Amino acid sequence: MLLFTLQSCKDSKKEENKPKVETKEITDLSIYNLPSQWTTQDGKNIELKSLKGNVLVMVMIYTSCKAACPRLVADMRDIEKKLDQKTKKNVKLILVSIDPKTDTPQKLKAFAIVNKMNQNPWIFLRSTEENTREFAAVLAINYKQISPMDFSHSNIISVFNPDGELIFQQEGLGVNNAETVKTINNEAQKI
Repeated sequence: MLLFTLQSCKDSKKEENKPKVETKEITDLSIYNLPSQWTTQDGKNIELKSLKGNVLVMVMIYTSCKAACPRLVADMRDIEKKLDQKTKKNVKLILVSIDPKTDTPQKLKAFAIVNKMNQNPWIFLRSTEENTREFAAVLAINYKQISPMDFSHSNIISVFNPDGELIFQQEGLGVNNAETVKTINNEAQKI
């Protein structure tokens, strides 16, 4: 009996010394509620909730675009250059394809390599047309196919906090991104 009592005390002391892990509920506003599956440029299947805990900077593009998308890619690269080095490790820069039929993982990978975006913090994603439409609706991004290889689409860069909640959007091409960079750095410092 004494041995059992001593063991119980010993176990309770172990519990006291364990660090408390804060588990925050995902809110209704979080993109992590979306059950969709996505494929990266490396052919890895993920759910958006696997990105939880990072500040996400997202833009929707398609790799065969010759008009707005190259400018959006340049805007994303400019944002990356301006991020604080100490916070960059807490940021994921994500390009989501609006043309999943054409933008296979192999095409996304080739695009990433050509644009020198095939390393952290860059991620390219594609999914089904249905999942892509749902995600675009969440971001308030409109797009429509105007020819077999062309889409008309919104030019919006979206910033999400580590809980997957939209906290900022930058609209337009080649616009001043100081507020976007400030928002990302401030959010990433909290992690």
